[in-house]
Amino acid sequence: MAQVEVKVPQLSESVAEATLLAWHKKVGEAVTRDENMIDIETDKVVLELPAPSAGVIVQIIKGDGATVVAGETIAIIDTEASAQTSPQQVAAAPVQAAPEAAPAAAESASKAGVAMPAAAKILADNAMNAAQVAGTGRDGRVTKGDALAAVASKPAAAPAPAAKPALQQVAAPSAANLGDRPEERVPMSRLRARIAERLLQSQSTNAILTTFNEVNMKPVMDLRNKYKDKFEKEHGVKLGFMSFFVKAAVAALKKYPILNASVDGNDIIYHGYFDIGIAVGSPRGLVVPILRDADQLSIADIEKKIGEFGAKAKDGKLTLDDLSGGTFSISNGGVFGSMLSTPIINPPQSAILGIHATKDRAVVENGEIVIRPMNYLAMSYDHRIIDGREAVLGLVAMKEALEDPARLLLDL
Repeated sequence: MAQVEVKVPQLSESVAEATLLAWHKKVGEAVTRDENMIDIETDKVVLELPAPSAGVIVQIIKGDGATVVAGETIAIIDTEASAQTSPQQVAAAPVQAAPEAAPAAAESASKAGVAMPAAAKILADNAMNAAQVAGTGRDGRVTKGDALAAVASKPAAAPAPAAKPALQQVAAPSAANLGDRPEERVPMSRLRARIAERLLQSQSTNAILTTFNEVNMKPVMDLRNKYKDKFEKEHGVKLGFMSFFVKAAVAALKKYPILNASVDGNDIIYHGYFDIGIAVGSPRGLVVPILRDADQLSIADIEKKIGEFGAKAKDGKLTLDDLSGGTFSISNGGVFGSMLSTPIINPPQSAILGIHATKDRAVVENGEIVIRPMNYLAMSYDHRIIDGREAVLGLVAMKEALEDPARLLLDL
C-alpha cells in the first residue's frame, strides 16, 4: 500500500497557526490530484488544501475545527486503493476531532457541503439548510451574508414548542410573563480574534494621536463627472473616488517620508516604496489588501486593483500575498455613512488615513457663505516618531491635492 501524507501548507511568517474548517471528503472516498480536500482558515485568509496525489483517503488525523501548524500531517491517502472501502476499514480509521470545535456548526457545514461555517450555523439556528439558499461565495458556497439574507426573507413561522438547541435560555420564573430572552455563545473566528489582538497591540504599543481637516470635494467630483463615462469606456472600470485619495496620500508621503515609515525596536525604517493598504469589508471581517508600488500605478490601475480586491474579499479568495506588508493604510468609513472617526494604526505602520461621507455644508469662501460637498479627513499617527508638524502638514498636503487635482498630474 503506497501512502501519501496530506500536510498543512507553509503559512506566512506572521501566521503561526490555522484552523481546519470542514472536510469536503470522508474516509474511504476517492480524491483526484489537486482536488480541494478541506478549507484552512488563518488569521488572514481561507486557503484551499488540494490533494497531493490521486487515491483514497484512508485516515483523517485532524477533524473539523482542529488547530494545526504548517507542515503538520492531517490525513493519509492510499494511492493504490480503490474507493470501494469496506465499512470495517472506514470504522478503523479514527478521526481526531478538535476538543473545542463547535459540533453544531461543524455538523451543519459537513451536511450542507456548500455552506461556510458561519453560514451553516446561522442556517441551522433557523431550521434551514444550504440547499435552500443560493450561494454567492467561492464555487457557489453559501456565505454568512447569503445566510443572513435568506433568514431575513424567510416567512414567519409559528412558535416552536421547544427552545432552539443552539440557544442558551436565561432561567426565568415565568417565561410566559417575561418573554423570550435568548442568548447565543459563538466562538470568535480566527480572523476576528487576530483583529482583536492587533487592535489591542496597536493601542498598547503606539502613542496614537489623530489630526483632522476638511476637504472640499467639488473639484474632484467635477473632474469625475466630466470624464467618468469616457474613463469607463476606455479602461473598462468605473472611476471612483478612492483612487484620488490614494494618489493624494502618496503625494503627501513623498513630501513627508516619516508618515510612510515604521518602528523596529529603537530604529526607524524609512520605506522607499509606497505600499498602500485599503481596508475592505468581507463576510469574514475587515481585511486590508495592499496596493503595491501605488506611486507607479495610474488612476485606472488603482481602480482596477481595488475592484479586484473587493471581489476577491467577497468570494474569500484573497491570498496571503494580497494581505502582507503595507507602509500606510486608508480606511473609508464614509461608505457606511460615518461622518467622523479616529482610525487605529495598523502595526507596524505608523499612520493611517480615515475618510468619511461627503455631505453638502455651508462654508465661507471669499467672505461669502456657499454650499460645498465637504469631507472630513482624519489621520492617526504614532507620536513616538511622527511630530504634530509632519502629521498636520501631511494631511494639509492631501487636502490641497484633492482640492486641486492638477497638482497630482504636475507633482506639486
